[in-house]
Amino acid sequence: MTAQDALTRSYEIRTYGCQMNVHDSERLSGLLEDAGYVRAPEGTGEGEADIVVFNTCAVRENADNRLYGNLGRLAPIKARRPGMQIAVGGCLAQKDRDTIVKKAPWVDVVFGTHNIGKLPVLLERARVQQEAQVEIAESLEAFPSTLPTRRESAYAAWVSISVGCNNTCTFCIVPALRGKEKDRRPGDILAEVEALVGEGVTEITLLGQNVNAYGSDIGDREAFSKLLRACGRIDGLERVRFTSPHPRDFTDDVIAAMAETRNVMPQLHMPLQSGSNAVLKAMRRSYRQDRYLGIIEKVRAAMPDAAISTDIIVGFPGETEEDFEETMHVVREARFAQAFTFQYSKRPGTPAAEMDGQIPKEVVQTRYERLVALQEEISWAENKKQVGRTVEVLVAEGEGRKDDATHRLSGRAPDNRLVHFTRPEEPVRPGDVVEVGITYAAPHHLLAEGPAKGVRRTSAGDAWERRNAAPPAPSGVMLGLPTIGAPAPAPAPASACGCD
Repeated sequence: MTAQDALTRSYEIRTYGCQMNVHDSERLSGLLEDAGYVRAPEGTGEGEADIVVFNTCAVRENADNRLYGNLGRLAPIKARRPGMQIAVGGCLAQKDRDTIVKKAPWVDVVFGTHNIGKLPVLLERARVQQEAQVEIAESLEAFPSTLPTRRESAYAAWVSISVGCNNTCTFCIVPALRGKEKDRRPGDILAEVEALVGEGVTEITLLGQNVNAYGSDIGDREAFSKLLRACGRIDGLERVRFTSPHPRDFTDDVIAAMAETRNVMPQLHMPLQSGSNAVLKAMRRSYRQDRYLGIIEKVRAAMPDAAISTDIIVGFPGETEEDFEETMHVVREARFAQAFTFQYSKRPGTPAAEMDGQIPKEVVQTRYERLVALQEEISWAENKKQVGRTVEVLVAEGEGRKDDATHRLSGRAPDNRLVHFTRPEEPVRPGDVVEVGITYAAPHHLLAEGPAKGVRRTSAGDAWERRNAAPPAPSGVMLGLPTIGAPAPAPAPASACGCD
């Protein structure tokens, strides 16, 4: 098939799971567009795209049921459309391999986490040979950021600094599927950031499955703090964030770099998972309650206005009522701005799935509801402290679902809180910055109901305007920019990989 033939073929990518998967899906889009395919328009119906790619997640217990249910719905459609192709990639593909085509023989391509760059070749091979192509690499073939990428946002971008994870958390299967940590060279990372800024991006989020362990692969324990400081020297880069760090690797030099670097935002997402030392030990989380709270204390001493969020798992095997109360204690002490809470579910292939002491569903549900109620109360109280403050909001695209009805715009404050604000009289574009006064607080957002105090048009807004003024180019961006629209504004910087 020539590139000209492919131009008539559309693709759709369905992404499940963490930011790493969303990040990979942008690369898959870039690869397909570089090969001449075109993205299916918004609103395209079920099975109307010529190529449907599933980028899967293996974290949840029912991940495979969800995949096979979706594949089943496409089977009769594909039977009516002989030229249609279906591909399955991601963590579940890496895990299940040949099982996928045995259960769903109408699938054309199965590829893993280490060889996403092969998708166009595998699709073409399946088309020519008229048989399924299953190719799973056991180790990373090339760092993903070298691949063409179709960025969703003109103003904010992910920048991958590492892939893989060296931890052995008993609830997480991701290290087995993504492999050991491999770090990018600092110069390559900074070159990518500078290229992004040159295109108009003003906000970047450094991404890794254990982002602050960066440097372990290149032999420099302070590499992450040095990277943060280097980002501060890039002209035009206004906001720097990162996700997700591990408490084990959260050292004092990182806290100092956060506090002293002009464009590193006063925001931290640091997974707790449990406040119980016994449960943390069973999880193989290499820190304890006092260590976690000590980090929080140091961060707040260095950045008093920092908003801190976390991940918590309720109902891990063996968790007693006393263990759960220890988690509640940490939540009260830490006063998180936001917590992403999860009921423990078995991850097939993980040690925790085989542990004794699996907690009954009704007990987990009750504890979960108690934790959510406590965190809602704290989130609301912490947000109320923002009333009366003036903040700079980076205007986002698609953050406020009710913006049209309320005649508001939405975006993120420097501390990553979501702000809905009155639409200024002058034109404002995504990527521009609006200065507003906070007038009302809810548990999960802030309102600025008065007139804007200032509007600053930015290079990011210019980039957004350019992108929306012209039809998209048919080929992918060859800078390998691992981005997903507005990563920092996204409401869940929680699990970069499903393990944290």
